[in-house]
Amino acid sequence: MNFTRWSARLPGTQRRAAARTEQTIPATPRTDGAVPAARAERRSDGVRLPHADGSGSIDELPAREVLDRIPALVALVHGADHRLAHVNDAYVAAFGPRPVGEPARVALPELAELGLLPLLDQVLRSAKPRTVKSRKAPGGRSYTFTCTPVTLPLGAAAAGPEAGGGVLVFAADVTDHAEAAERLRASERAQRETAVTLQKSLLPQELEQPDDLRIAATYQPGGTEAAVGGDWYDVITLGGGRTALVIGDVMGRGVRAAAVMGQLRTAVRAYARLDLPPHEVLQLLDGLASEIDASQIATCVYAVHDPNEGSLVYSSAGHLPILVRDENGTIHRAEEPTGPPLGTGGWLHTSGSVPLGPGSTAVLYTDGLVERRSEDIDEGVASLERALAGATGTPQVVCDRLIRALGVTADHDDDVAVLVLQHPARTGPDADLFRNAALELLGGVEAAPRARAFATGVLASWRFSPELHELGVLAAGELVANSLQHGTPPMRLRLRRTDRRLIIEVTDGDDHLPRRRRAEPADEAGRGIAIVATIASNWGTRRTPGGGKAVWCEFALPR
Repeated sequence: MNFTRWSARLPGTQRRAAARTEQTIPATPRTDGAVPAARAERRSDGVRLPHADGSGSIDELPAREVLDRIPALVALVHGADHRLAHVNDAYVAAFGPRPVGEPARVALPELAELGLLPLLDQVLRSAKPRTVKSRKAPGGRSYTFTCTPVTLPLGAAAAGPEAGGGVLVFAADVTDHAEAAERLRASERAQRETAVTLQKSLLPQELEQPDDLRIAATYQPGGTEAAVGGDWYDVITLGGGRTALVIGDVMGRGVRAAAVMGQLRTAVRAYARLDLPPHEVLQLLDGLASEIDASQIATCVYAVHDPNEGSLVYSSAGHLPILVRDENGTIHRAEEPTGPPLGTGGWLHTSGSVPLGPGSTAVLYTDGLVERRSEDIDEGVASLERALAGATGTPQVVCDRLIRALGVTADHDDDVAVLVLQHPARTGPDADLFRNAALELLGGVEAAPRARAFATGVLASWRFSPELHELGVLAAGELVANSLQHGTPPMRLRLRRTDRRLIIEVTDGDDHLPRRRRAEPADEAGRGIAIVATIASNWGTRRTPGGGKAVWCEFALPR
């Protein structure tokens, strides 16, 4: 077997082009004192080394001895059935003695177990080397196998199409690399599990369900190791029948993005309690986002639903548009106004409005639902519109249908958050549980008794208990008296009942928000709000769009 005919095909070995060209260099006479050329020597183990001047070709080295000294595993097979010609000492040390002359399926069962026999066929037919990386062999060690075609002397292989052809199997031990890679993958899996756990723990464990809306949400982390981001959603009851809805997305991946998301979500809930307009909430959140982490950018939509107005007032910080399907099935895209993402600073956000009357469905979502690398994001939003147009059922059913329609699977490359809300159209007995009544407060001091008489008649028609009827009339009188004394026209008294509560609200044109305080015995004012706060289940104030304020209180109805 000629070593030079296939040694150049060993992985990592390159033959020099100069070695293929024979050059004749005339001998140069030596002067006195010149050192004579070193002669070929033998190592202590018997391997003959070439002369230092290059004479004594490497062809003189015994190929079998060289193979046996290679630390990698080497096996040489020949013929169509890959009969074993030779295995080196490293191969024997790894897998034990192997019978020379037997087919590979018998002589090298470890290759059959690793599925390498078809690879030998392919290399023999194509005469091109092939490599498979990091295969775990019997015994637990991992090897990278390189199969290289070699040309054997005629007669060394059985007659046939591949007569004279063989394959050199070279296996490098990569166990340390494989174990390090596995440890790295395990660490990444642990980090991802930590991020997913943190992410889900920071999301609402149970959505608040307002009286007038039916709401469902879903969150699905991405399927890749790094696809756990900072998507979040929330539902916040503001009182007075109003509901805040928020969805956002922190740019980035992993625990860091989830931690920033948790801080933003907590801040949104705190700002929502101030009952500010949506654009003012985003303005506050924008400043906070810069303080939390100047390198993190987040998009967000904050919206408020008021059943009395039948609309969804919203503000967007670089987020995707809200989609609304009205009672007729028409899809509306709430695109304007919108501002830059949170954390950029220097922008005054504004609020917009989209109708959300009875029978309507709205969808808030993050970009993981509609963004695909192969298409423009507007195409994804258009696909979501088509899916929403045909998605019926409860909010949770709509969530699931949208996820399926947009092709989101367990191995999706980004996390997805979807929030679906419906304003149901109530008919029959259910409609009797949701009533509204309003009175414009005109005139001077005579408006107070007129308001009490109006409240008395309305609450009696709604068939409340005598105790609740009395408390409701008292609260309406105190709120109207407070507005007449400290507010400015126009003034209005509004009564609203749901299946869970009675809501009494008075609006006027003055921006000053009343607060609860302790009245001294000699004070003639300051007791109205204290009385309302004592008898009602909840109360609050807010500024209204266009100027003015609203003061409201609620009474929980018995189940």
